[in-house]
Amino acid sequence: MAHEDLSTRARALSPGLFHSGPRFFLPILVGLALSYLGHKFLVDFVGPYQGKILVDIGINVILAVSLNLVNGFTGQFSIGHAGFMAVGGYTAGFIVYYSSYHFWGSPLEVHPGGDYLYLGAILAGGLMAALIGFIVGLPSLRLRGDYLAIVTLGFGEILRVLLQRTDDVLIDAQEIATRSLPSLMNSLGGALGFTGLPYYTNFFYVWGFVTITLVVAFRLKESTYGRAFLSIRENEIAAEAMGINTTKYKVRAFVLSSFFAGIAGALFAHEVGTSLNPRELGFQKSFDIVIMVVLGGMGSVSGAVLAAMILTILPEALRQFAQYRMILYALALIIMMIVRPQGLFGVREVWELWRRKREAP
Repeated sequence: MAHEDLSTRARALSPGLFHSGPRFFLPILVGLALSYLGHKFLVDFVGPYQGKILVDIGINVILAVSLNLVNGFTGQFSIGHAGFMAVGGYTAGFIVYYSSYHFWGSPLEVHPGGDYLYLGAILAGGLMAALIGFIVGLPSLRLRGDYLAIVTLGFGEILRVLLQRTDDVLIDAQEIATRSLPSLMNSLGGALGFTGLPYYTNFFYVWGFVTITLVVAFRLKESTYGRAFLSIRENEIAAEAMGINTTKYKVRAFVLSSFFAGIAGALFAHEVGTSLNPRELGFQKSFDIVIMVVLGGMGSVSGAVLAAMILTILPEALRQFAQYRMILYALALIIMMIVRPQGLFGVREVWELWRRKREAP
């Protein structure tokens, strides 16, 4: 009874995630409008190569911000984020590829009605990743320490091996029509990768979902849920003593993080198209996302955004030094961790640093 009273009082003291409707939906509408303008004018202005980099930056921003919900907000340590990205990517790819055969006879072209199918597949990929996140997180998040890291790392590797053992992608429309759903679900390309996916991903879709991810993350940080997440990060025992159900909040953060990782995976799948390979979504990709979160600052949404931008652009900027590119890349990360071990912004947001400097005198 006391626990329920504390929860009720906490909700009354601070706004929820979707309260104050204009503050939530207005930034999304503005972001979608800017994404549409960028798709119409910016991509043609900067060229296809720079346009692809902008798309890659957007996907990495979604991944970094979503992982920050777990590693930064709740203080847990997940190192299998690419596994949930793979779940979303393969789910969306499966839906779009085989449904395109059913509706149009071929998935190789972008069809007029394909955008609706693509959007539905993105949401399905996010929901499937969230479901898997709930299944993985519910038992492991009841424990403290590094158990989540071990579980998520194992989950990512198991998923990668299972995807590599699937059958080849079917390319005959008549054969696809006669196959059962379980048989089709096992035809995902195996070690060669899921080939033949149409290129639906563009600047508008990626940065539209970036907008939604950022608004949810910022509003979540200001809500009662976000304050509960941060209290768990600071001192889990004290949070439990104050009546916070730490397991429930950690699972919610993990499910939400997995959902946005699945969204990013679906966008990634239809950007690479013919080369969605499980080897690209292994533990190396997970570590890259963890580096973005640590570099930006554990708990800083704007820091995760900036770090994702830097770590996406830096390898491309060093491409002219092909022989020493990875050495310079690693050296830059080492120097950054020595100079700023707490990350670029620590636990603060960029505007909080500016406000702090103005108030210092």
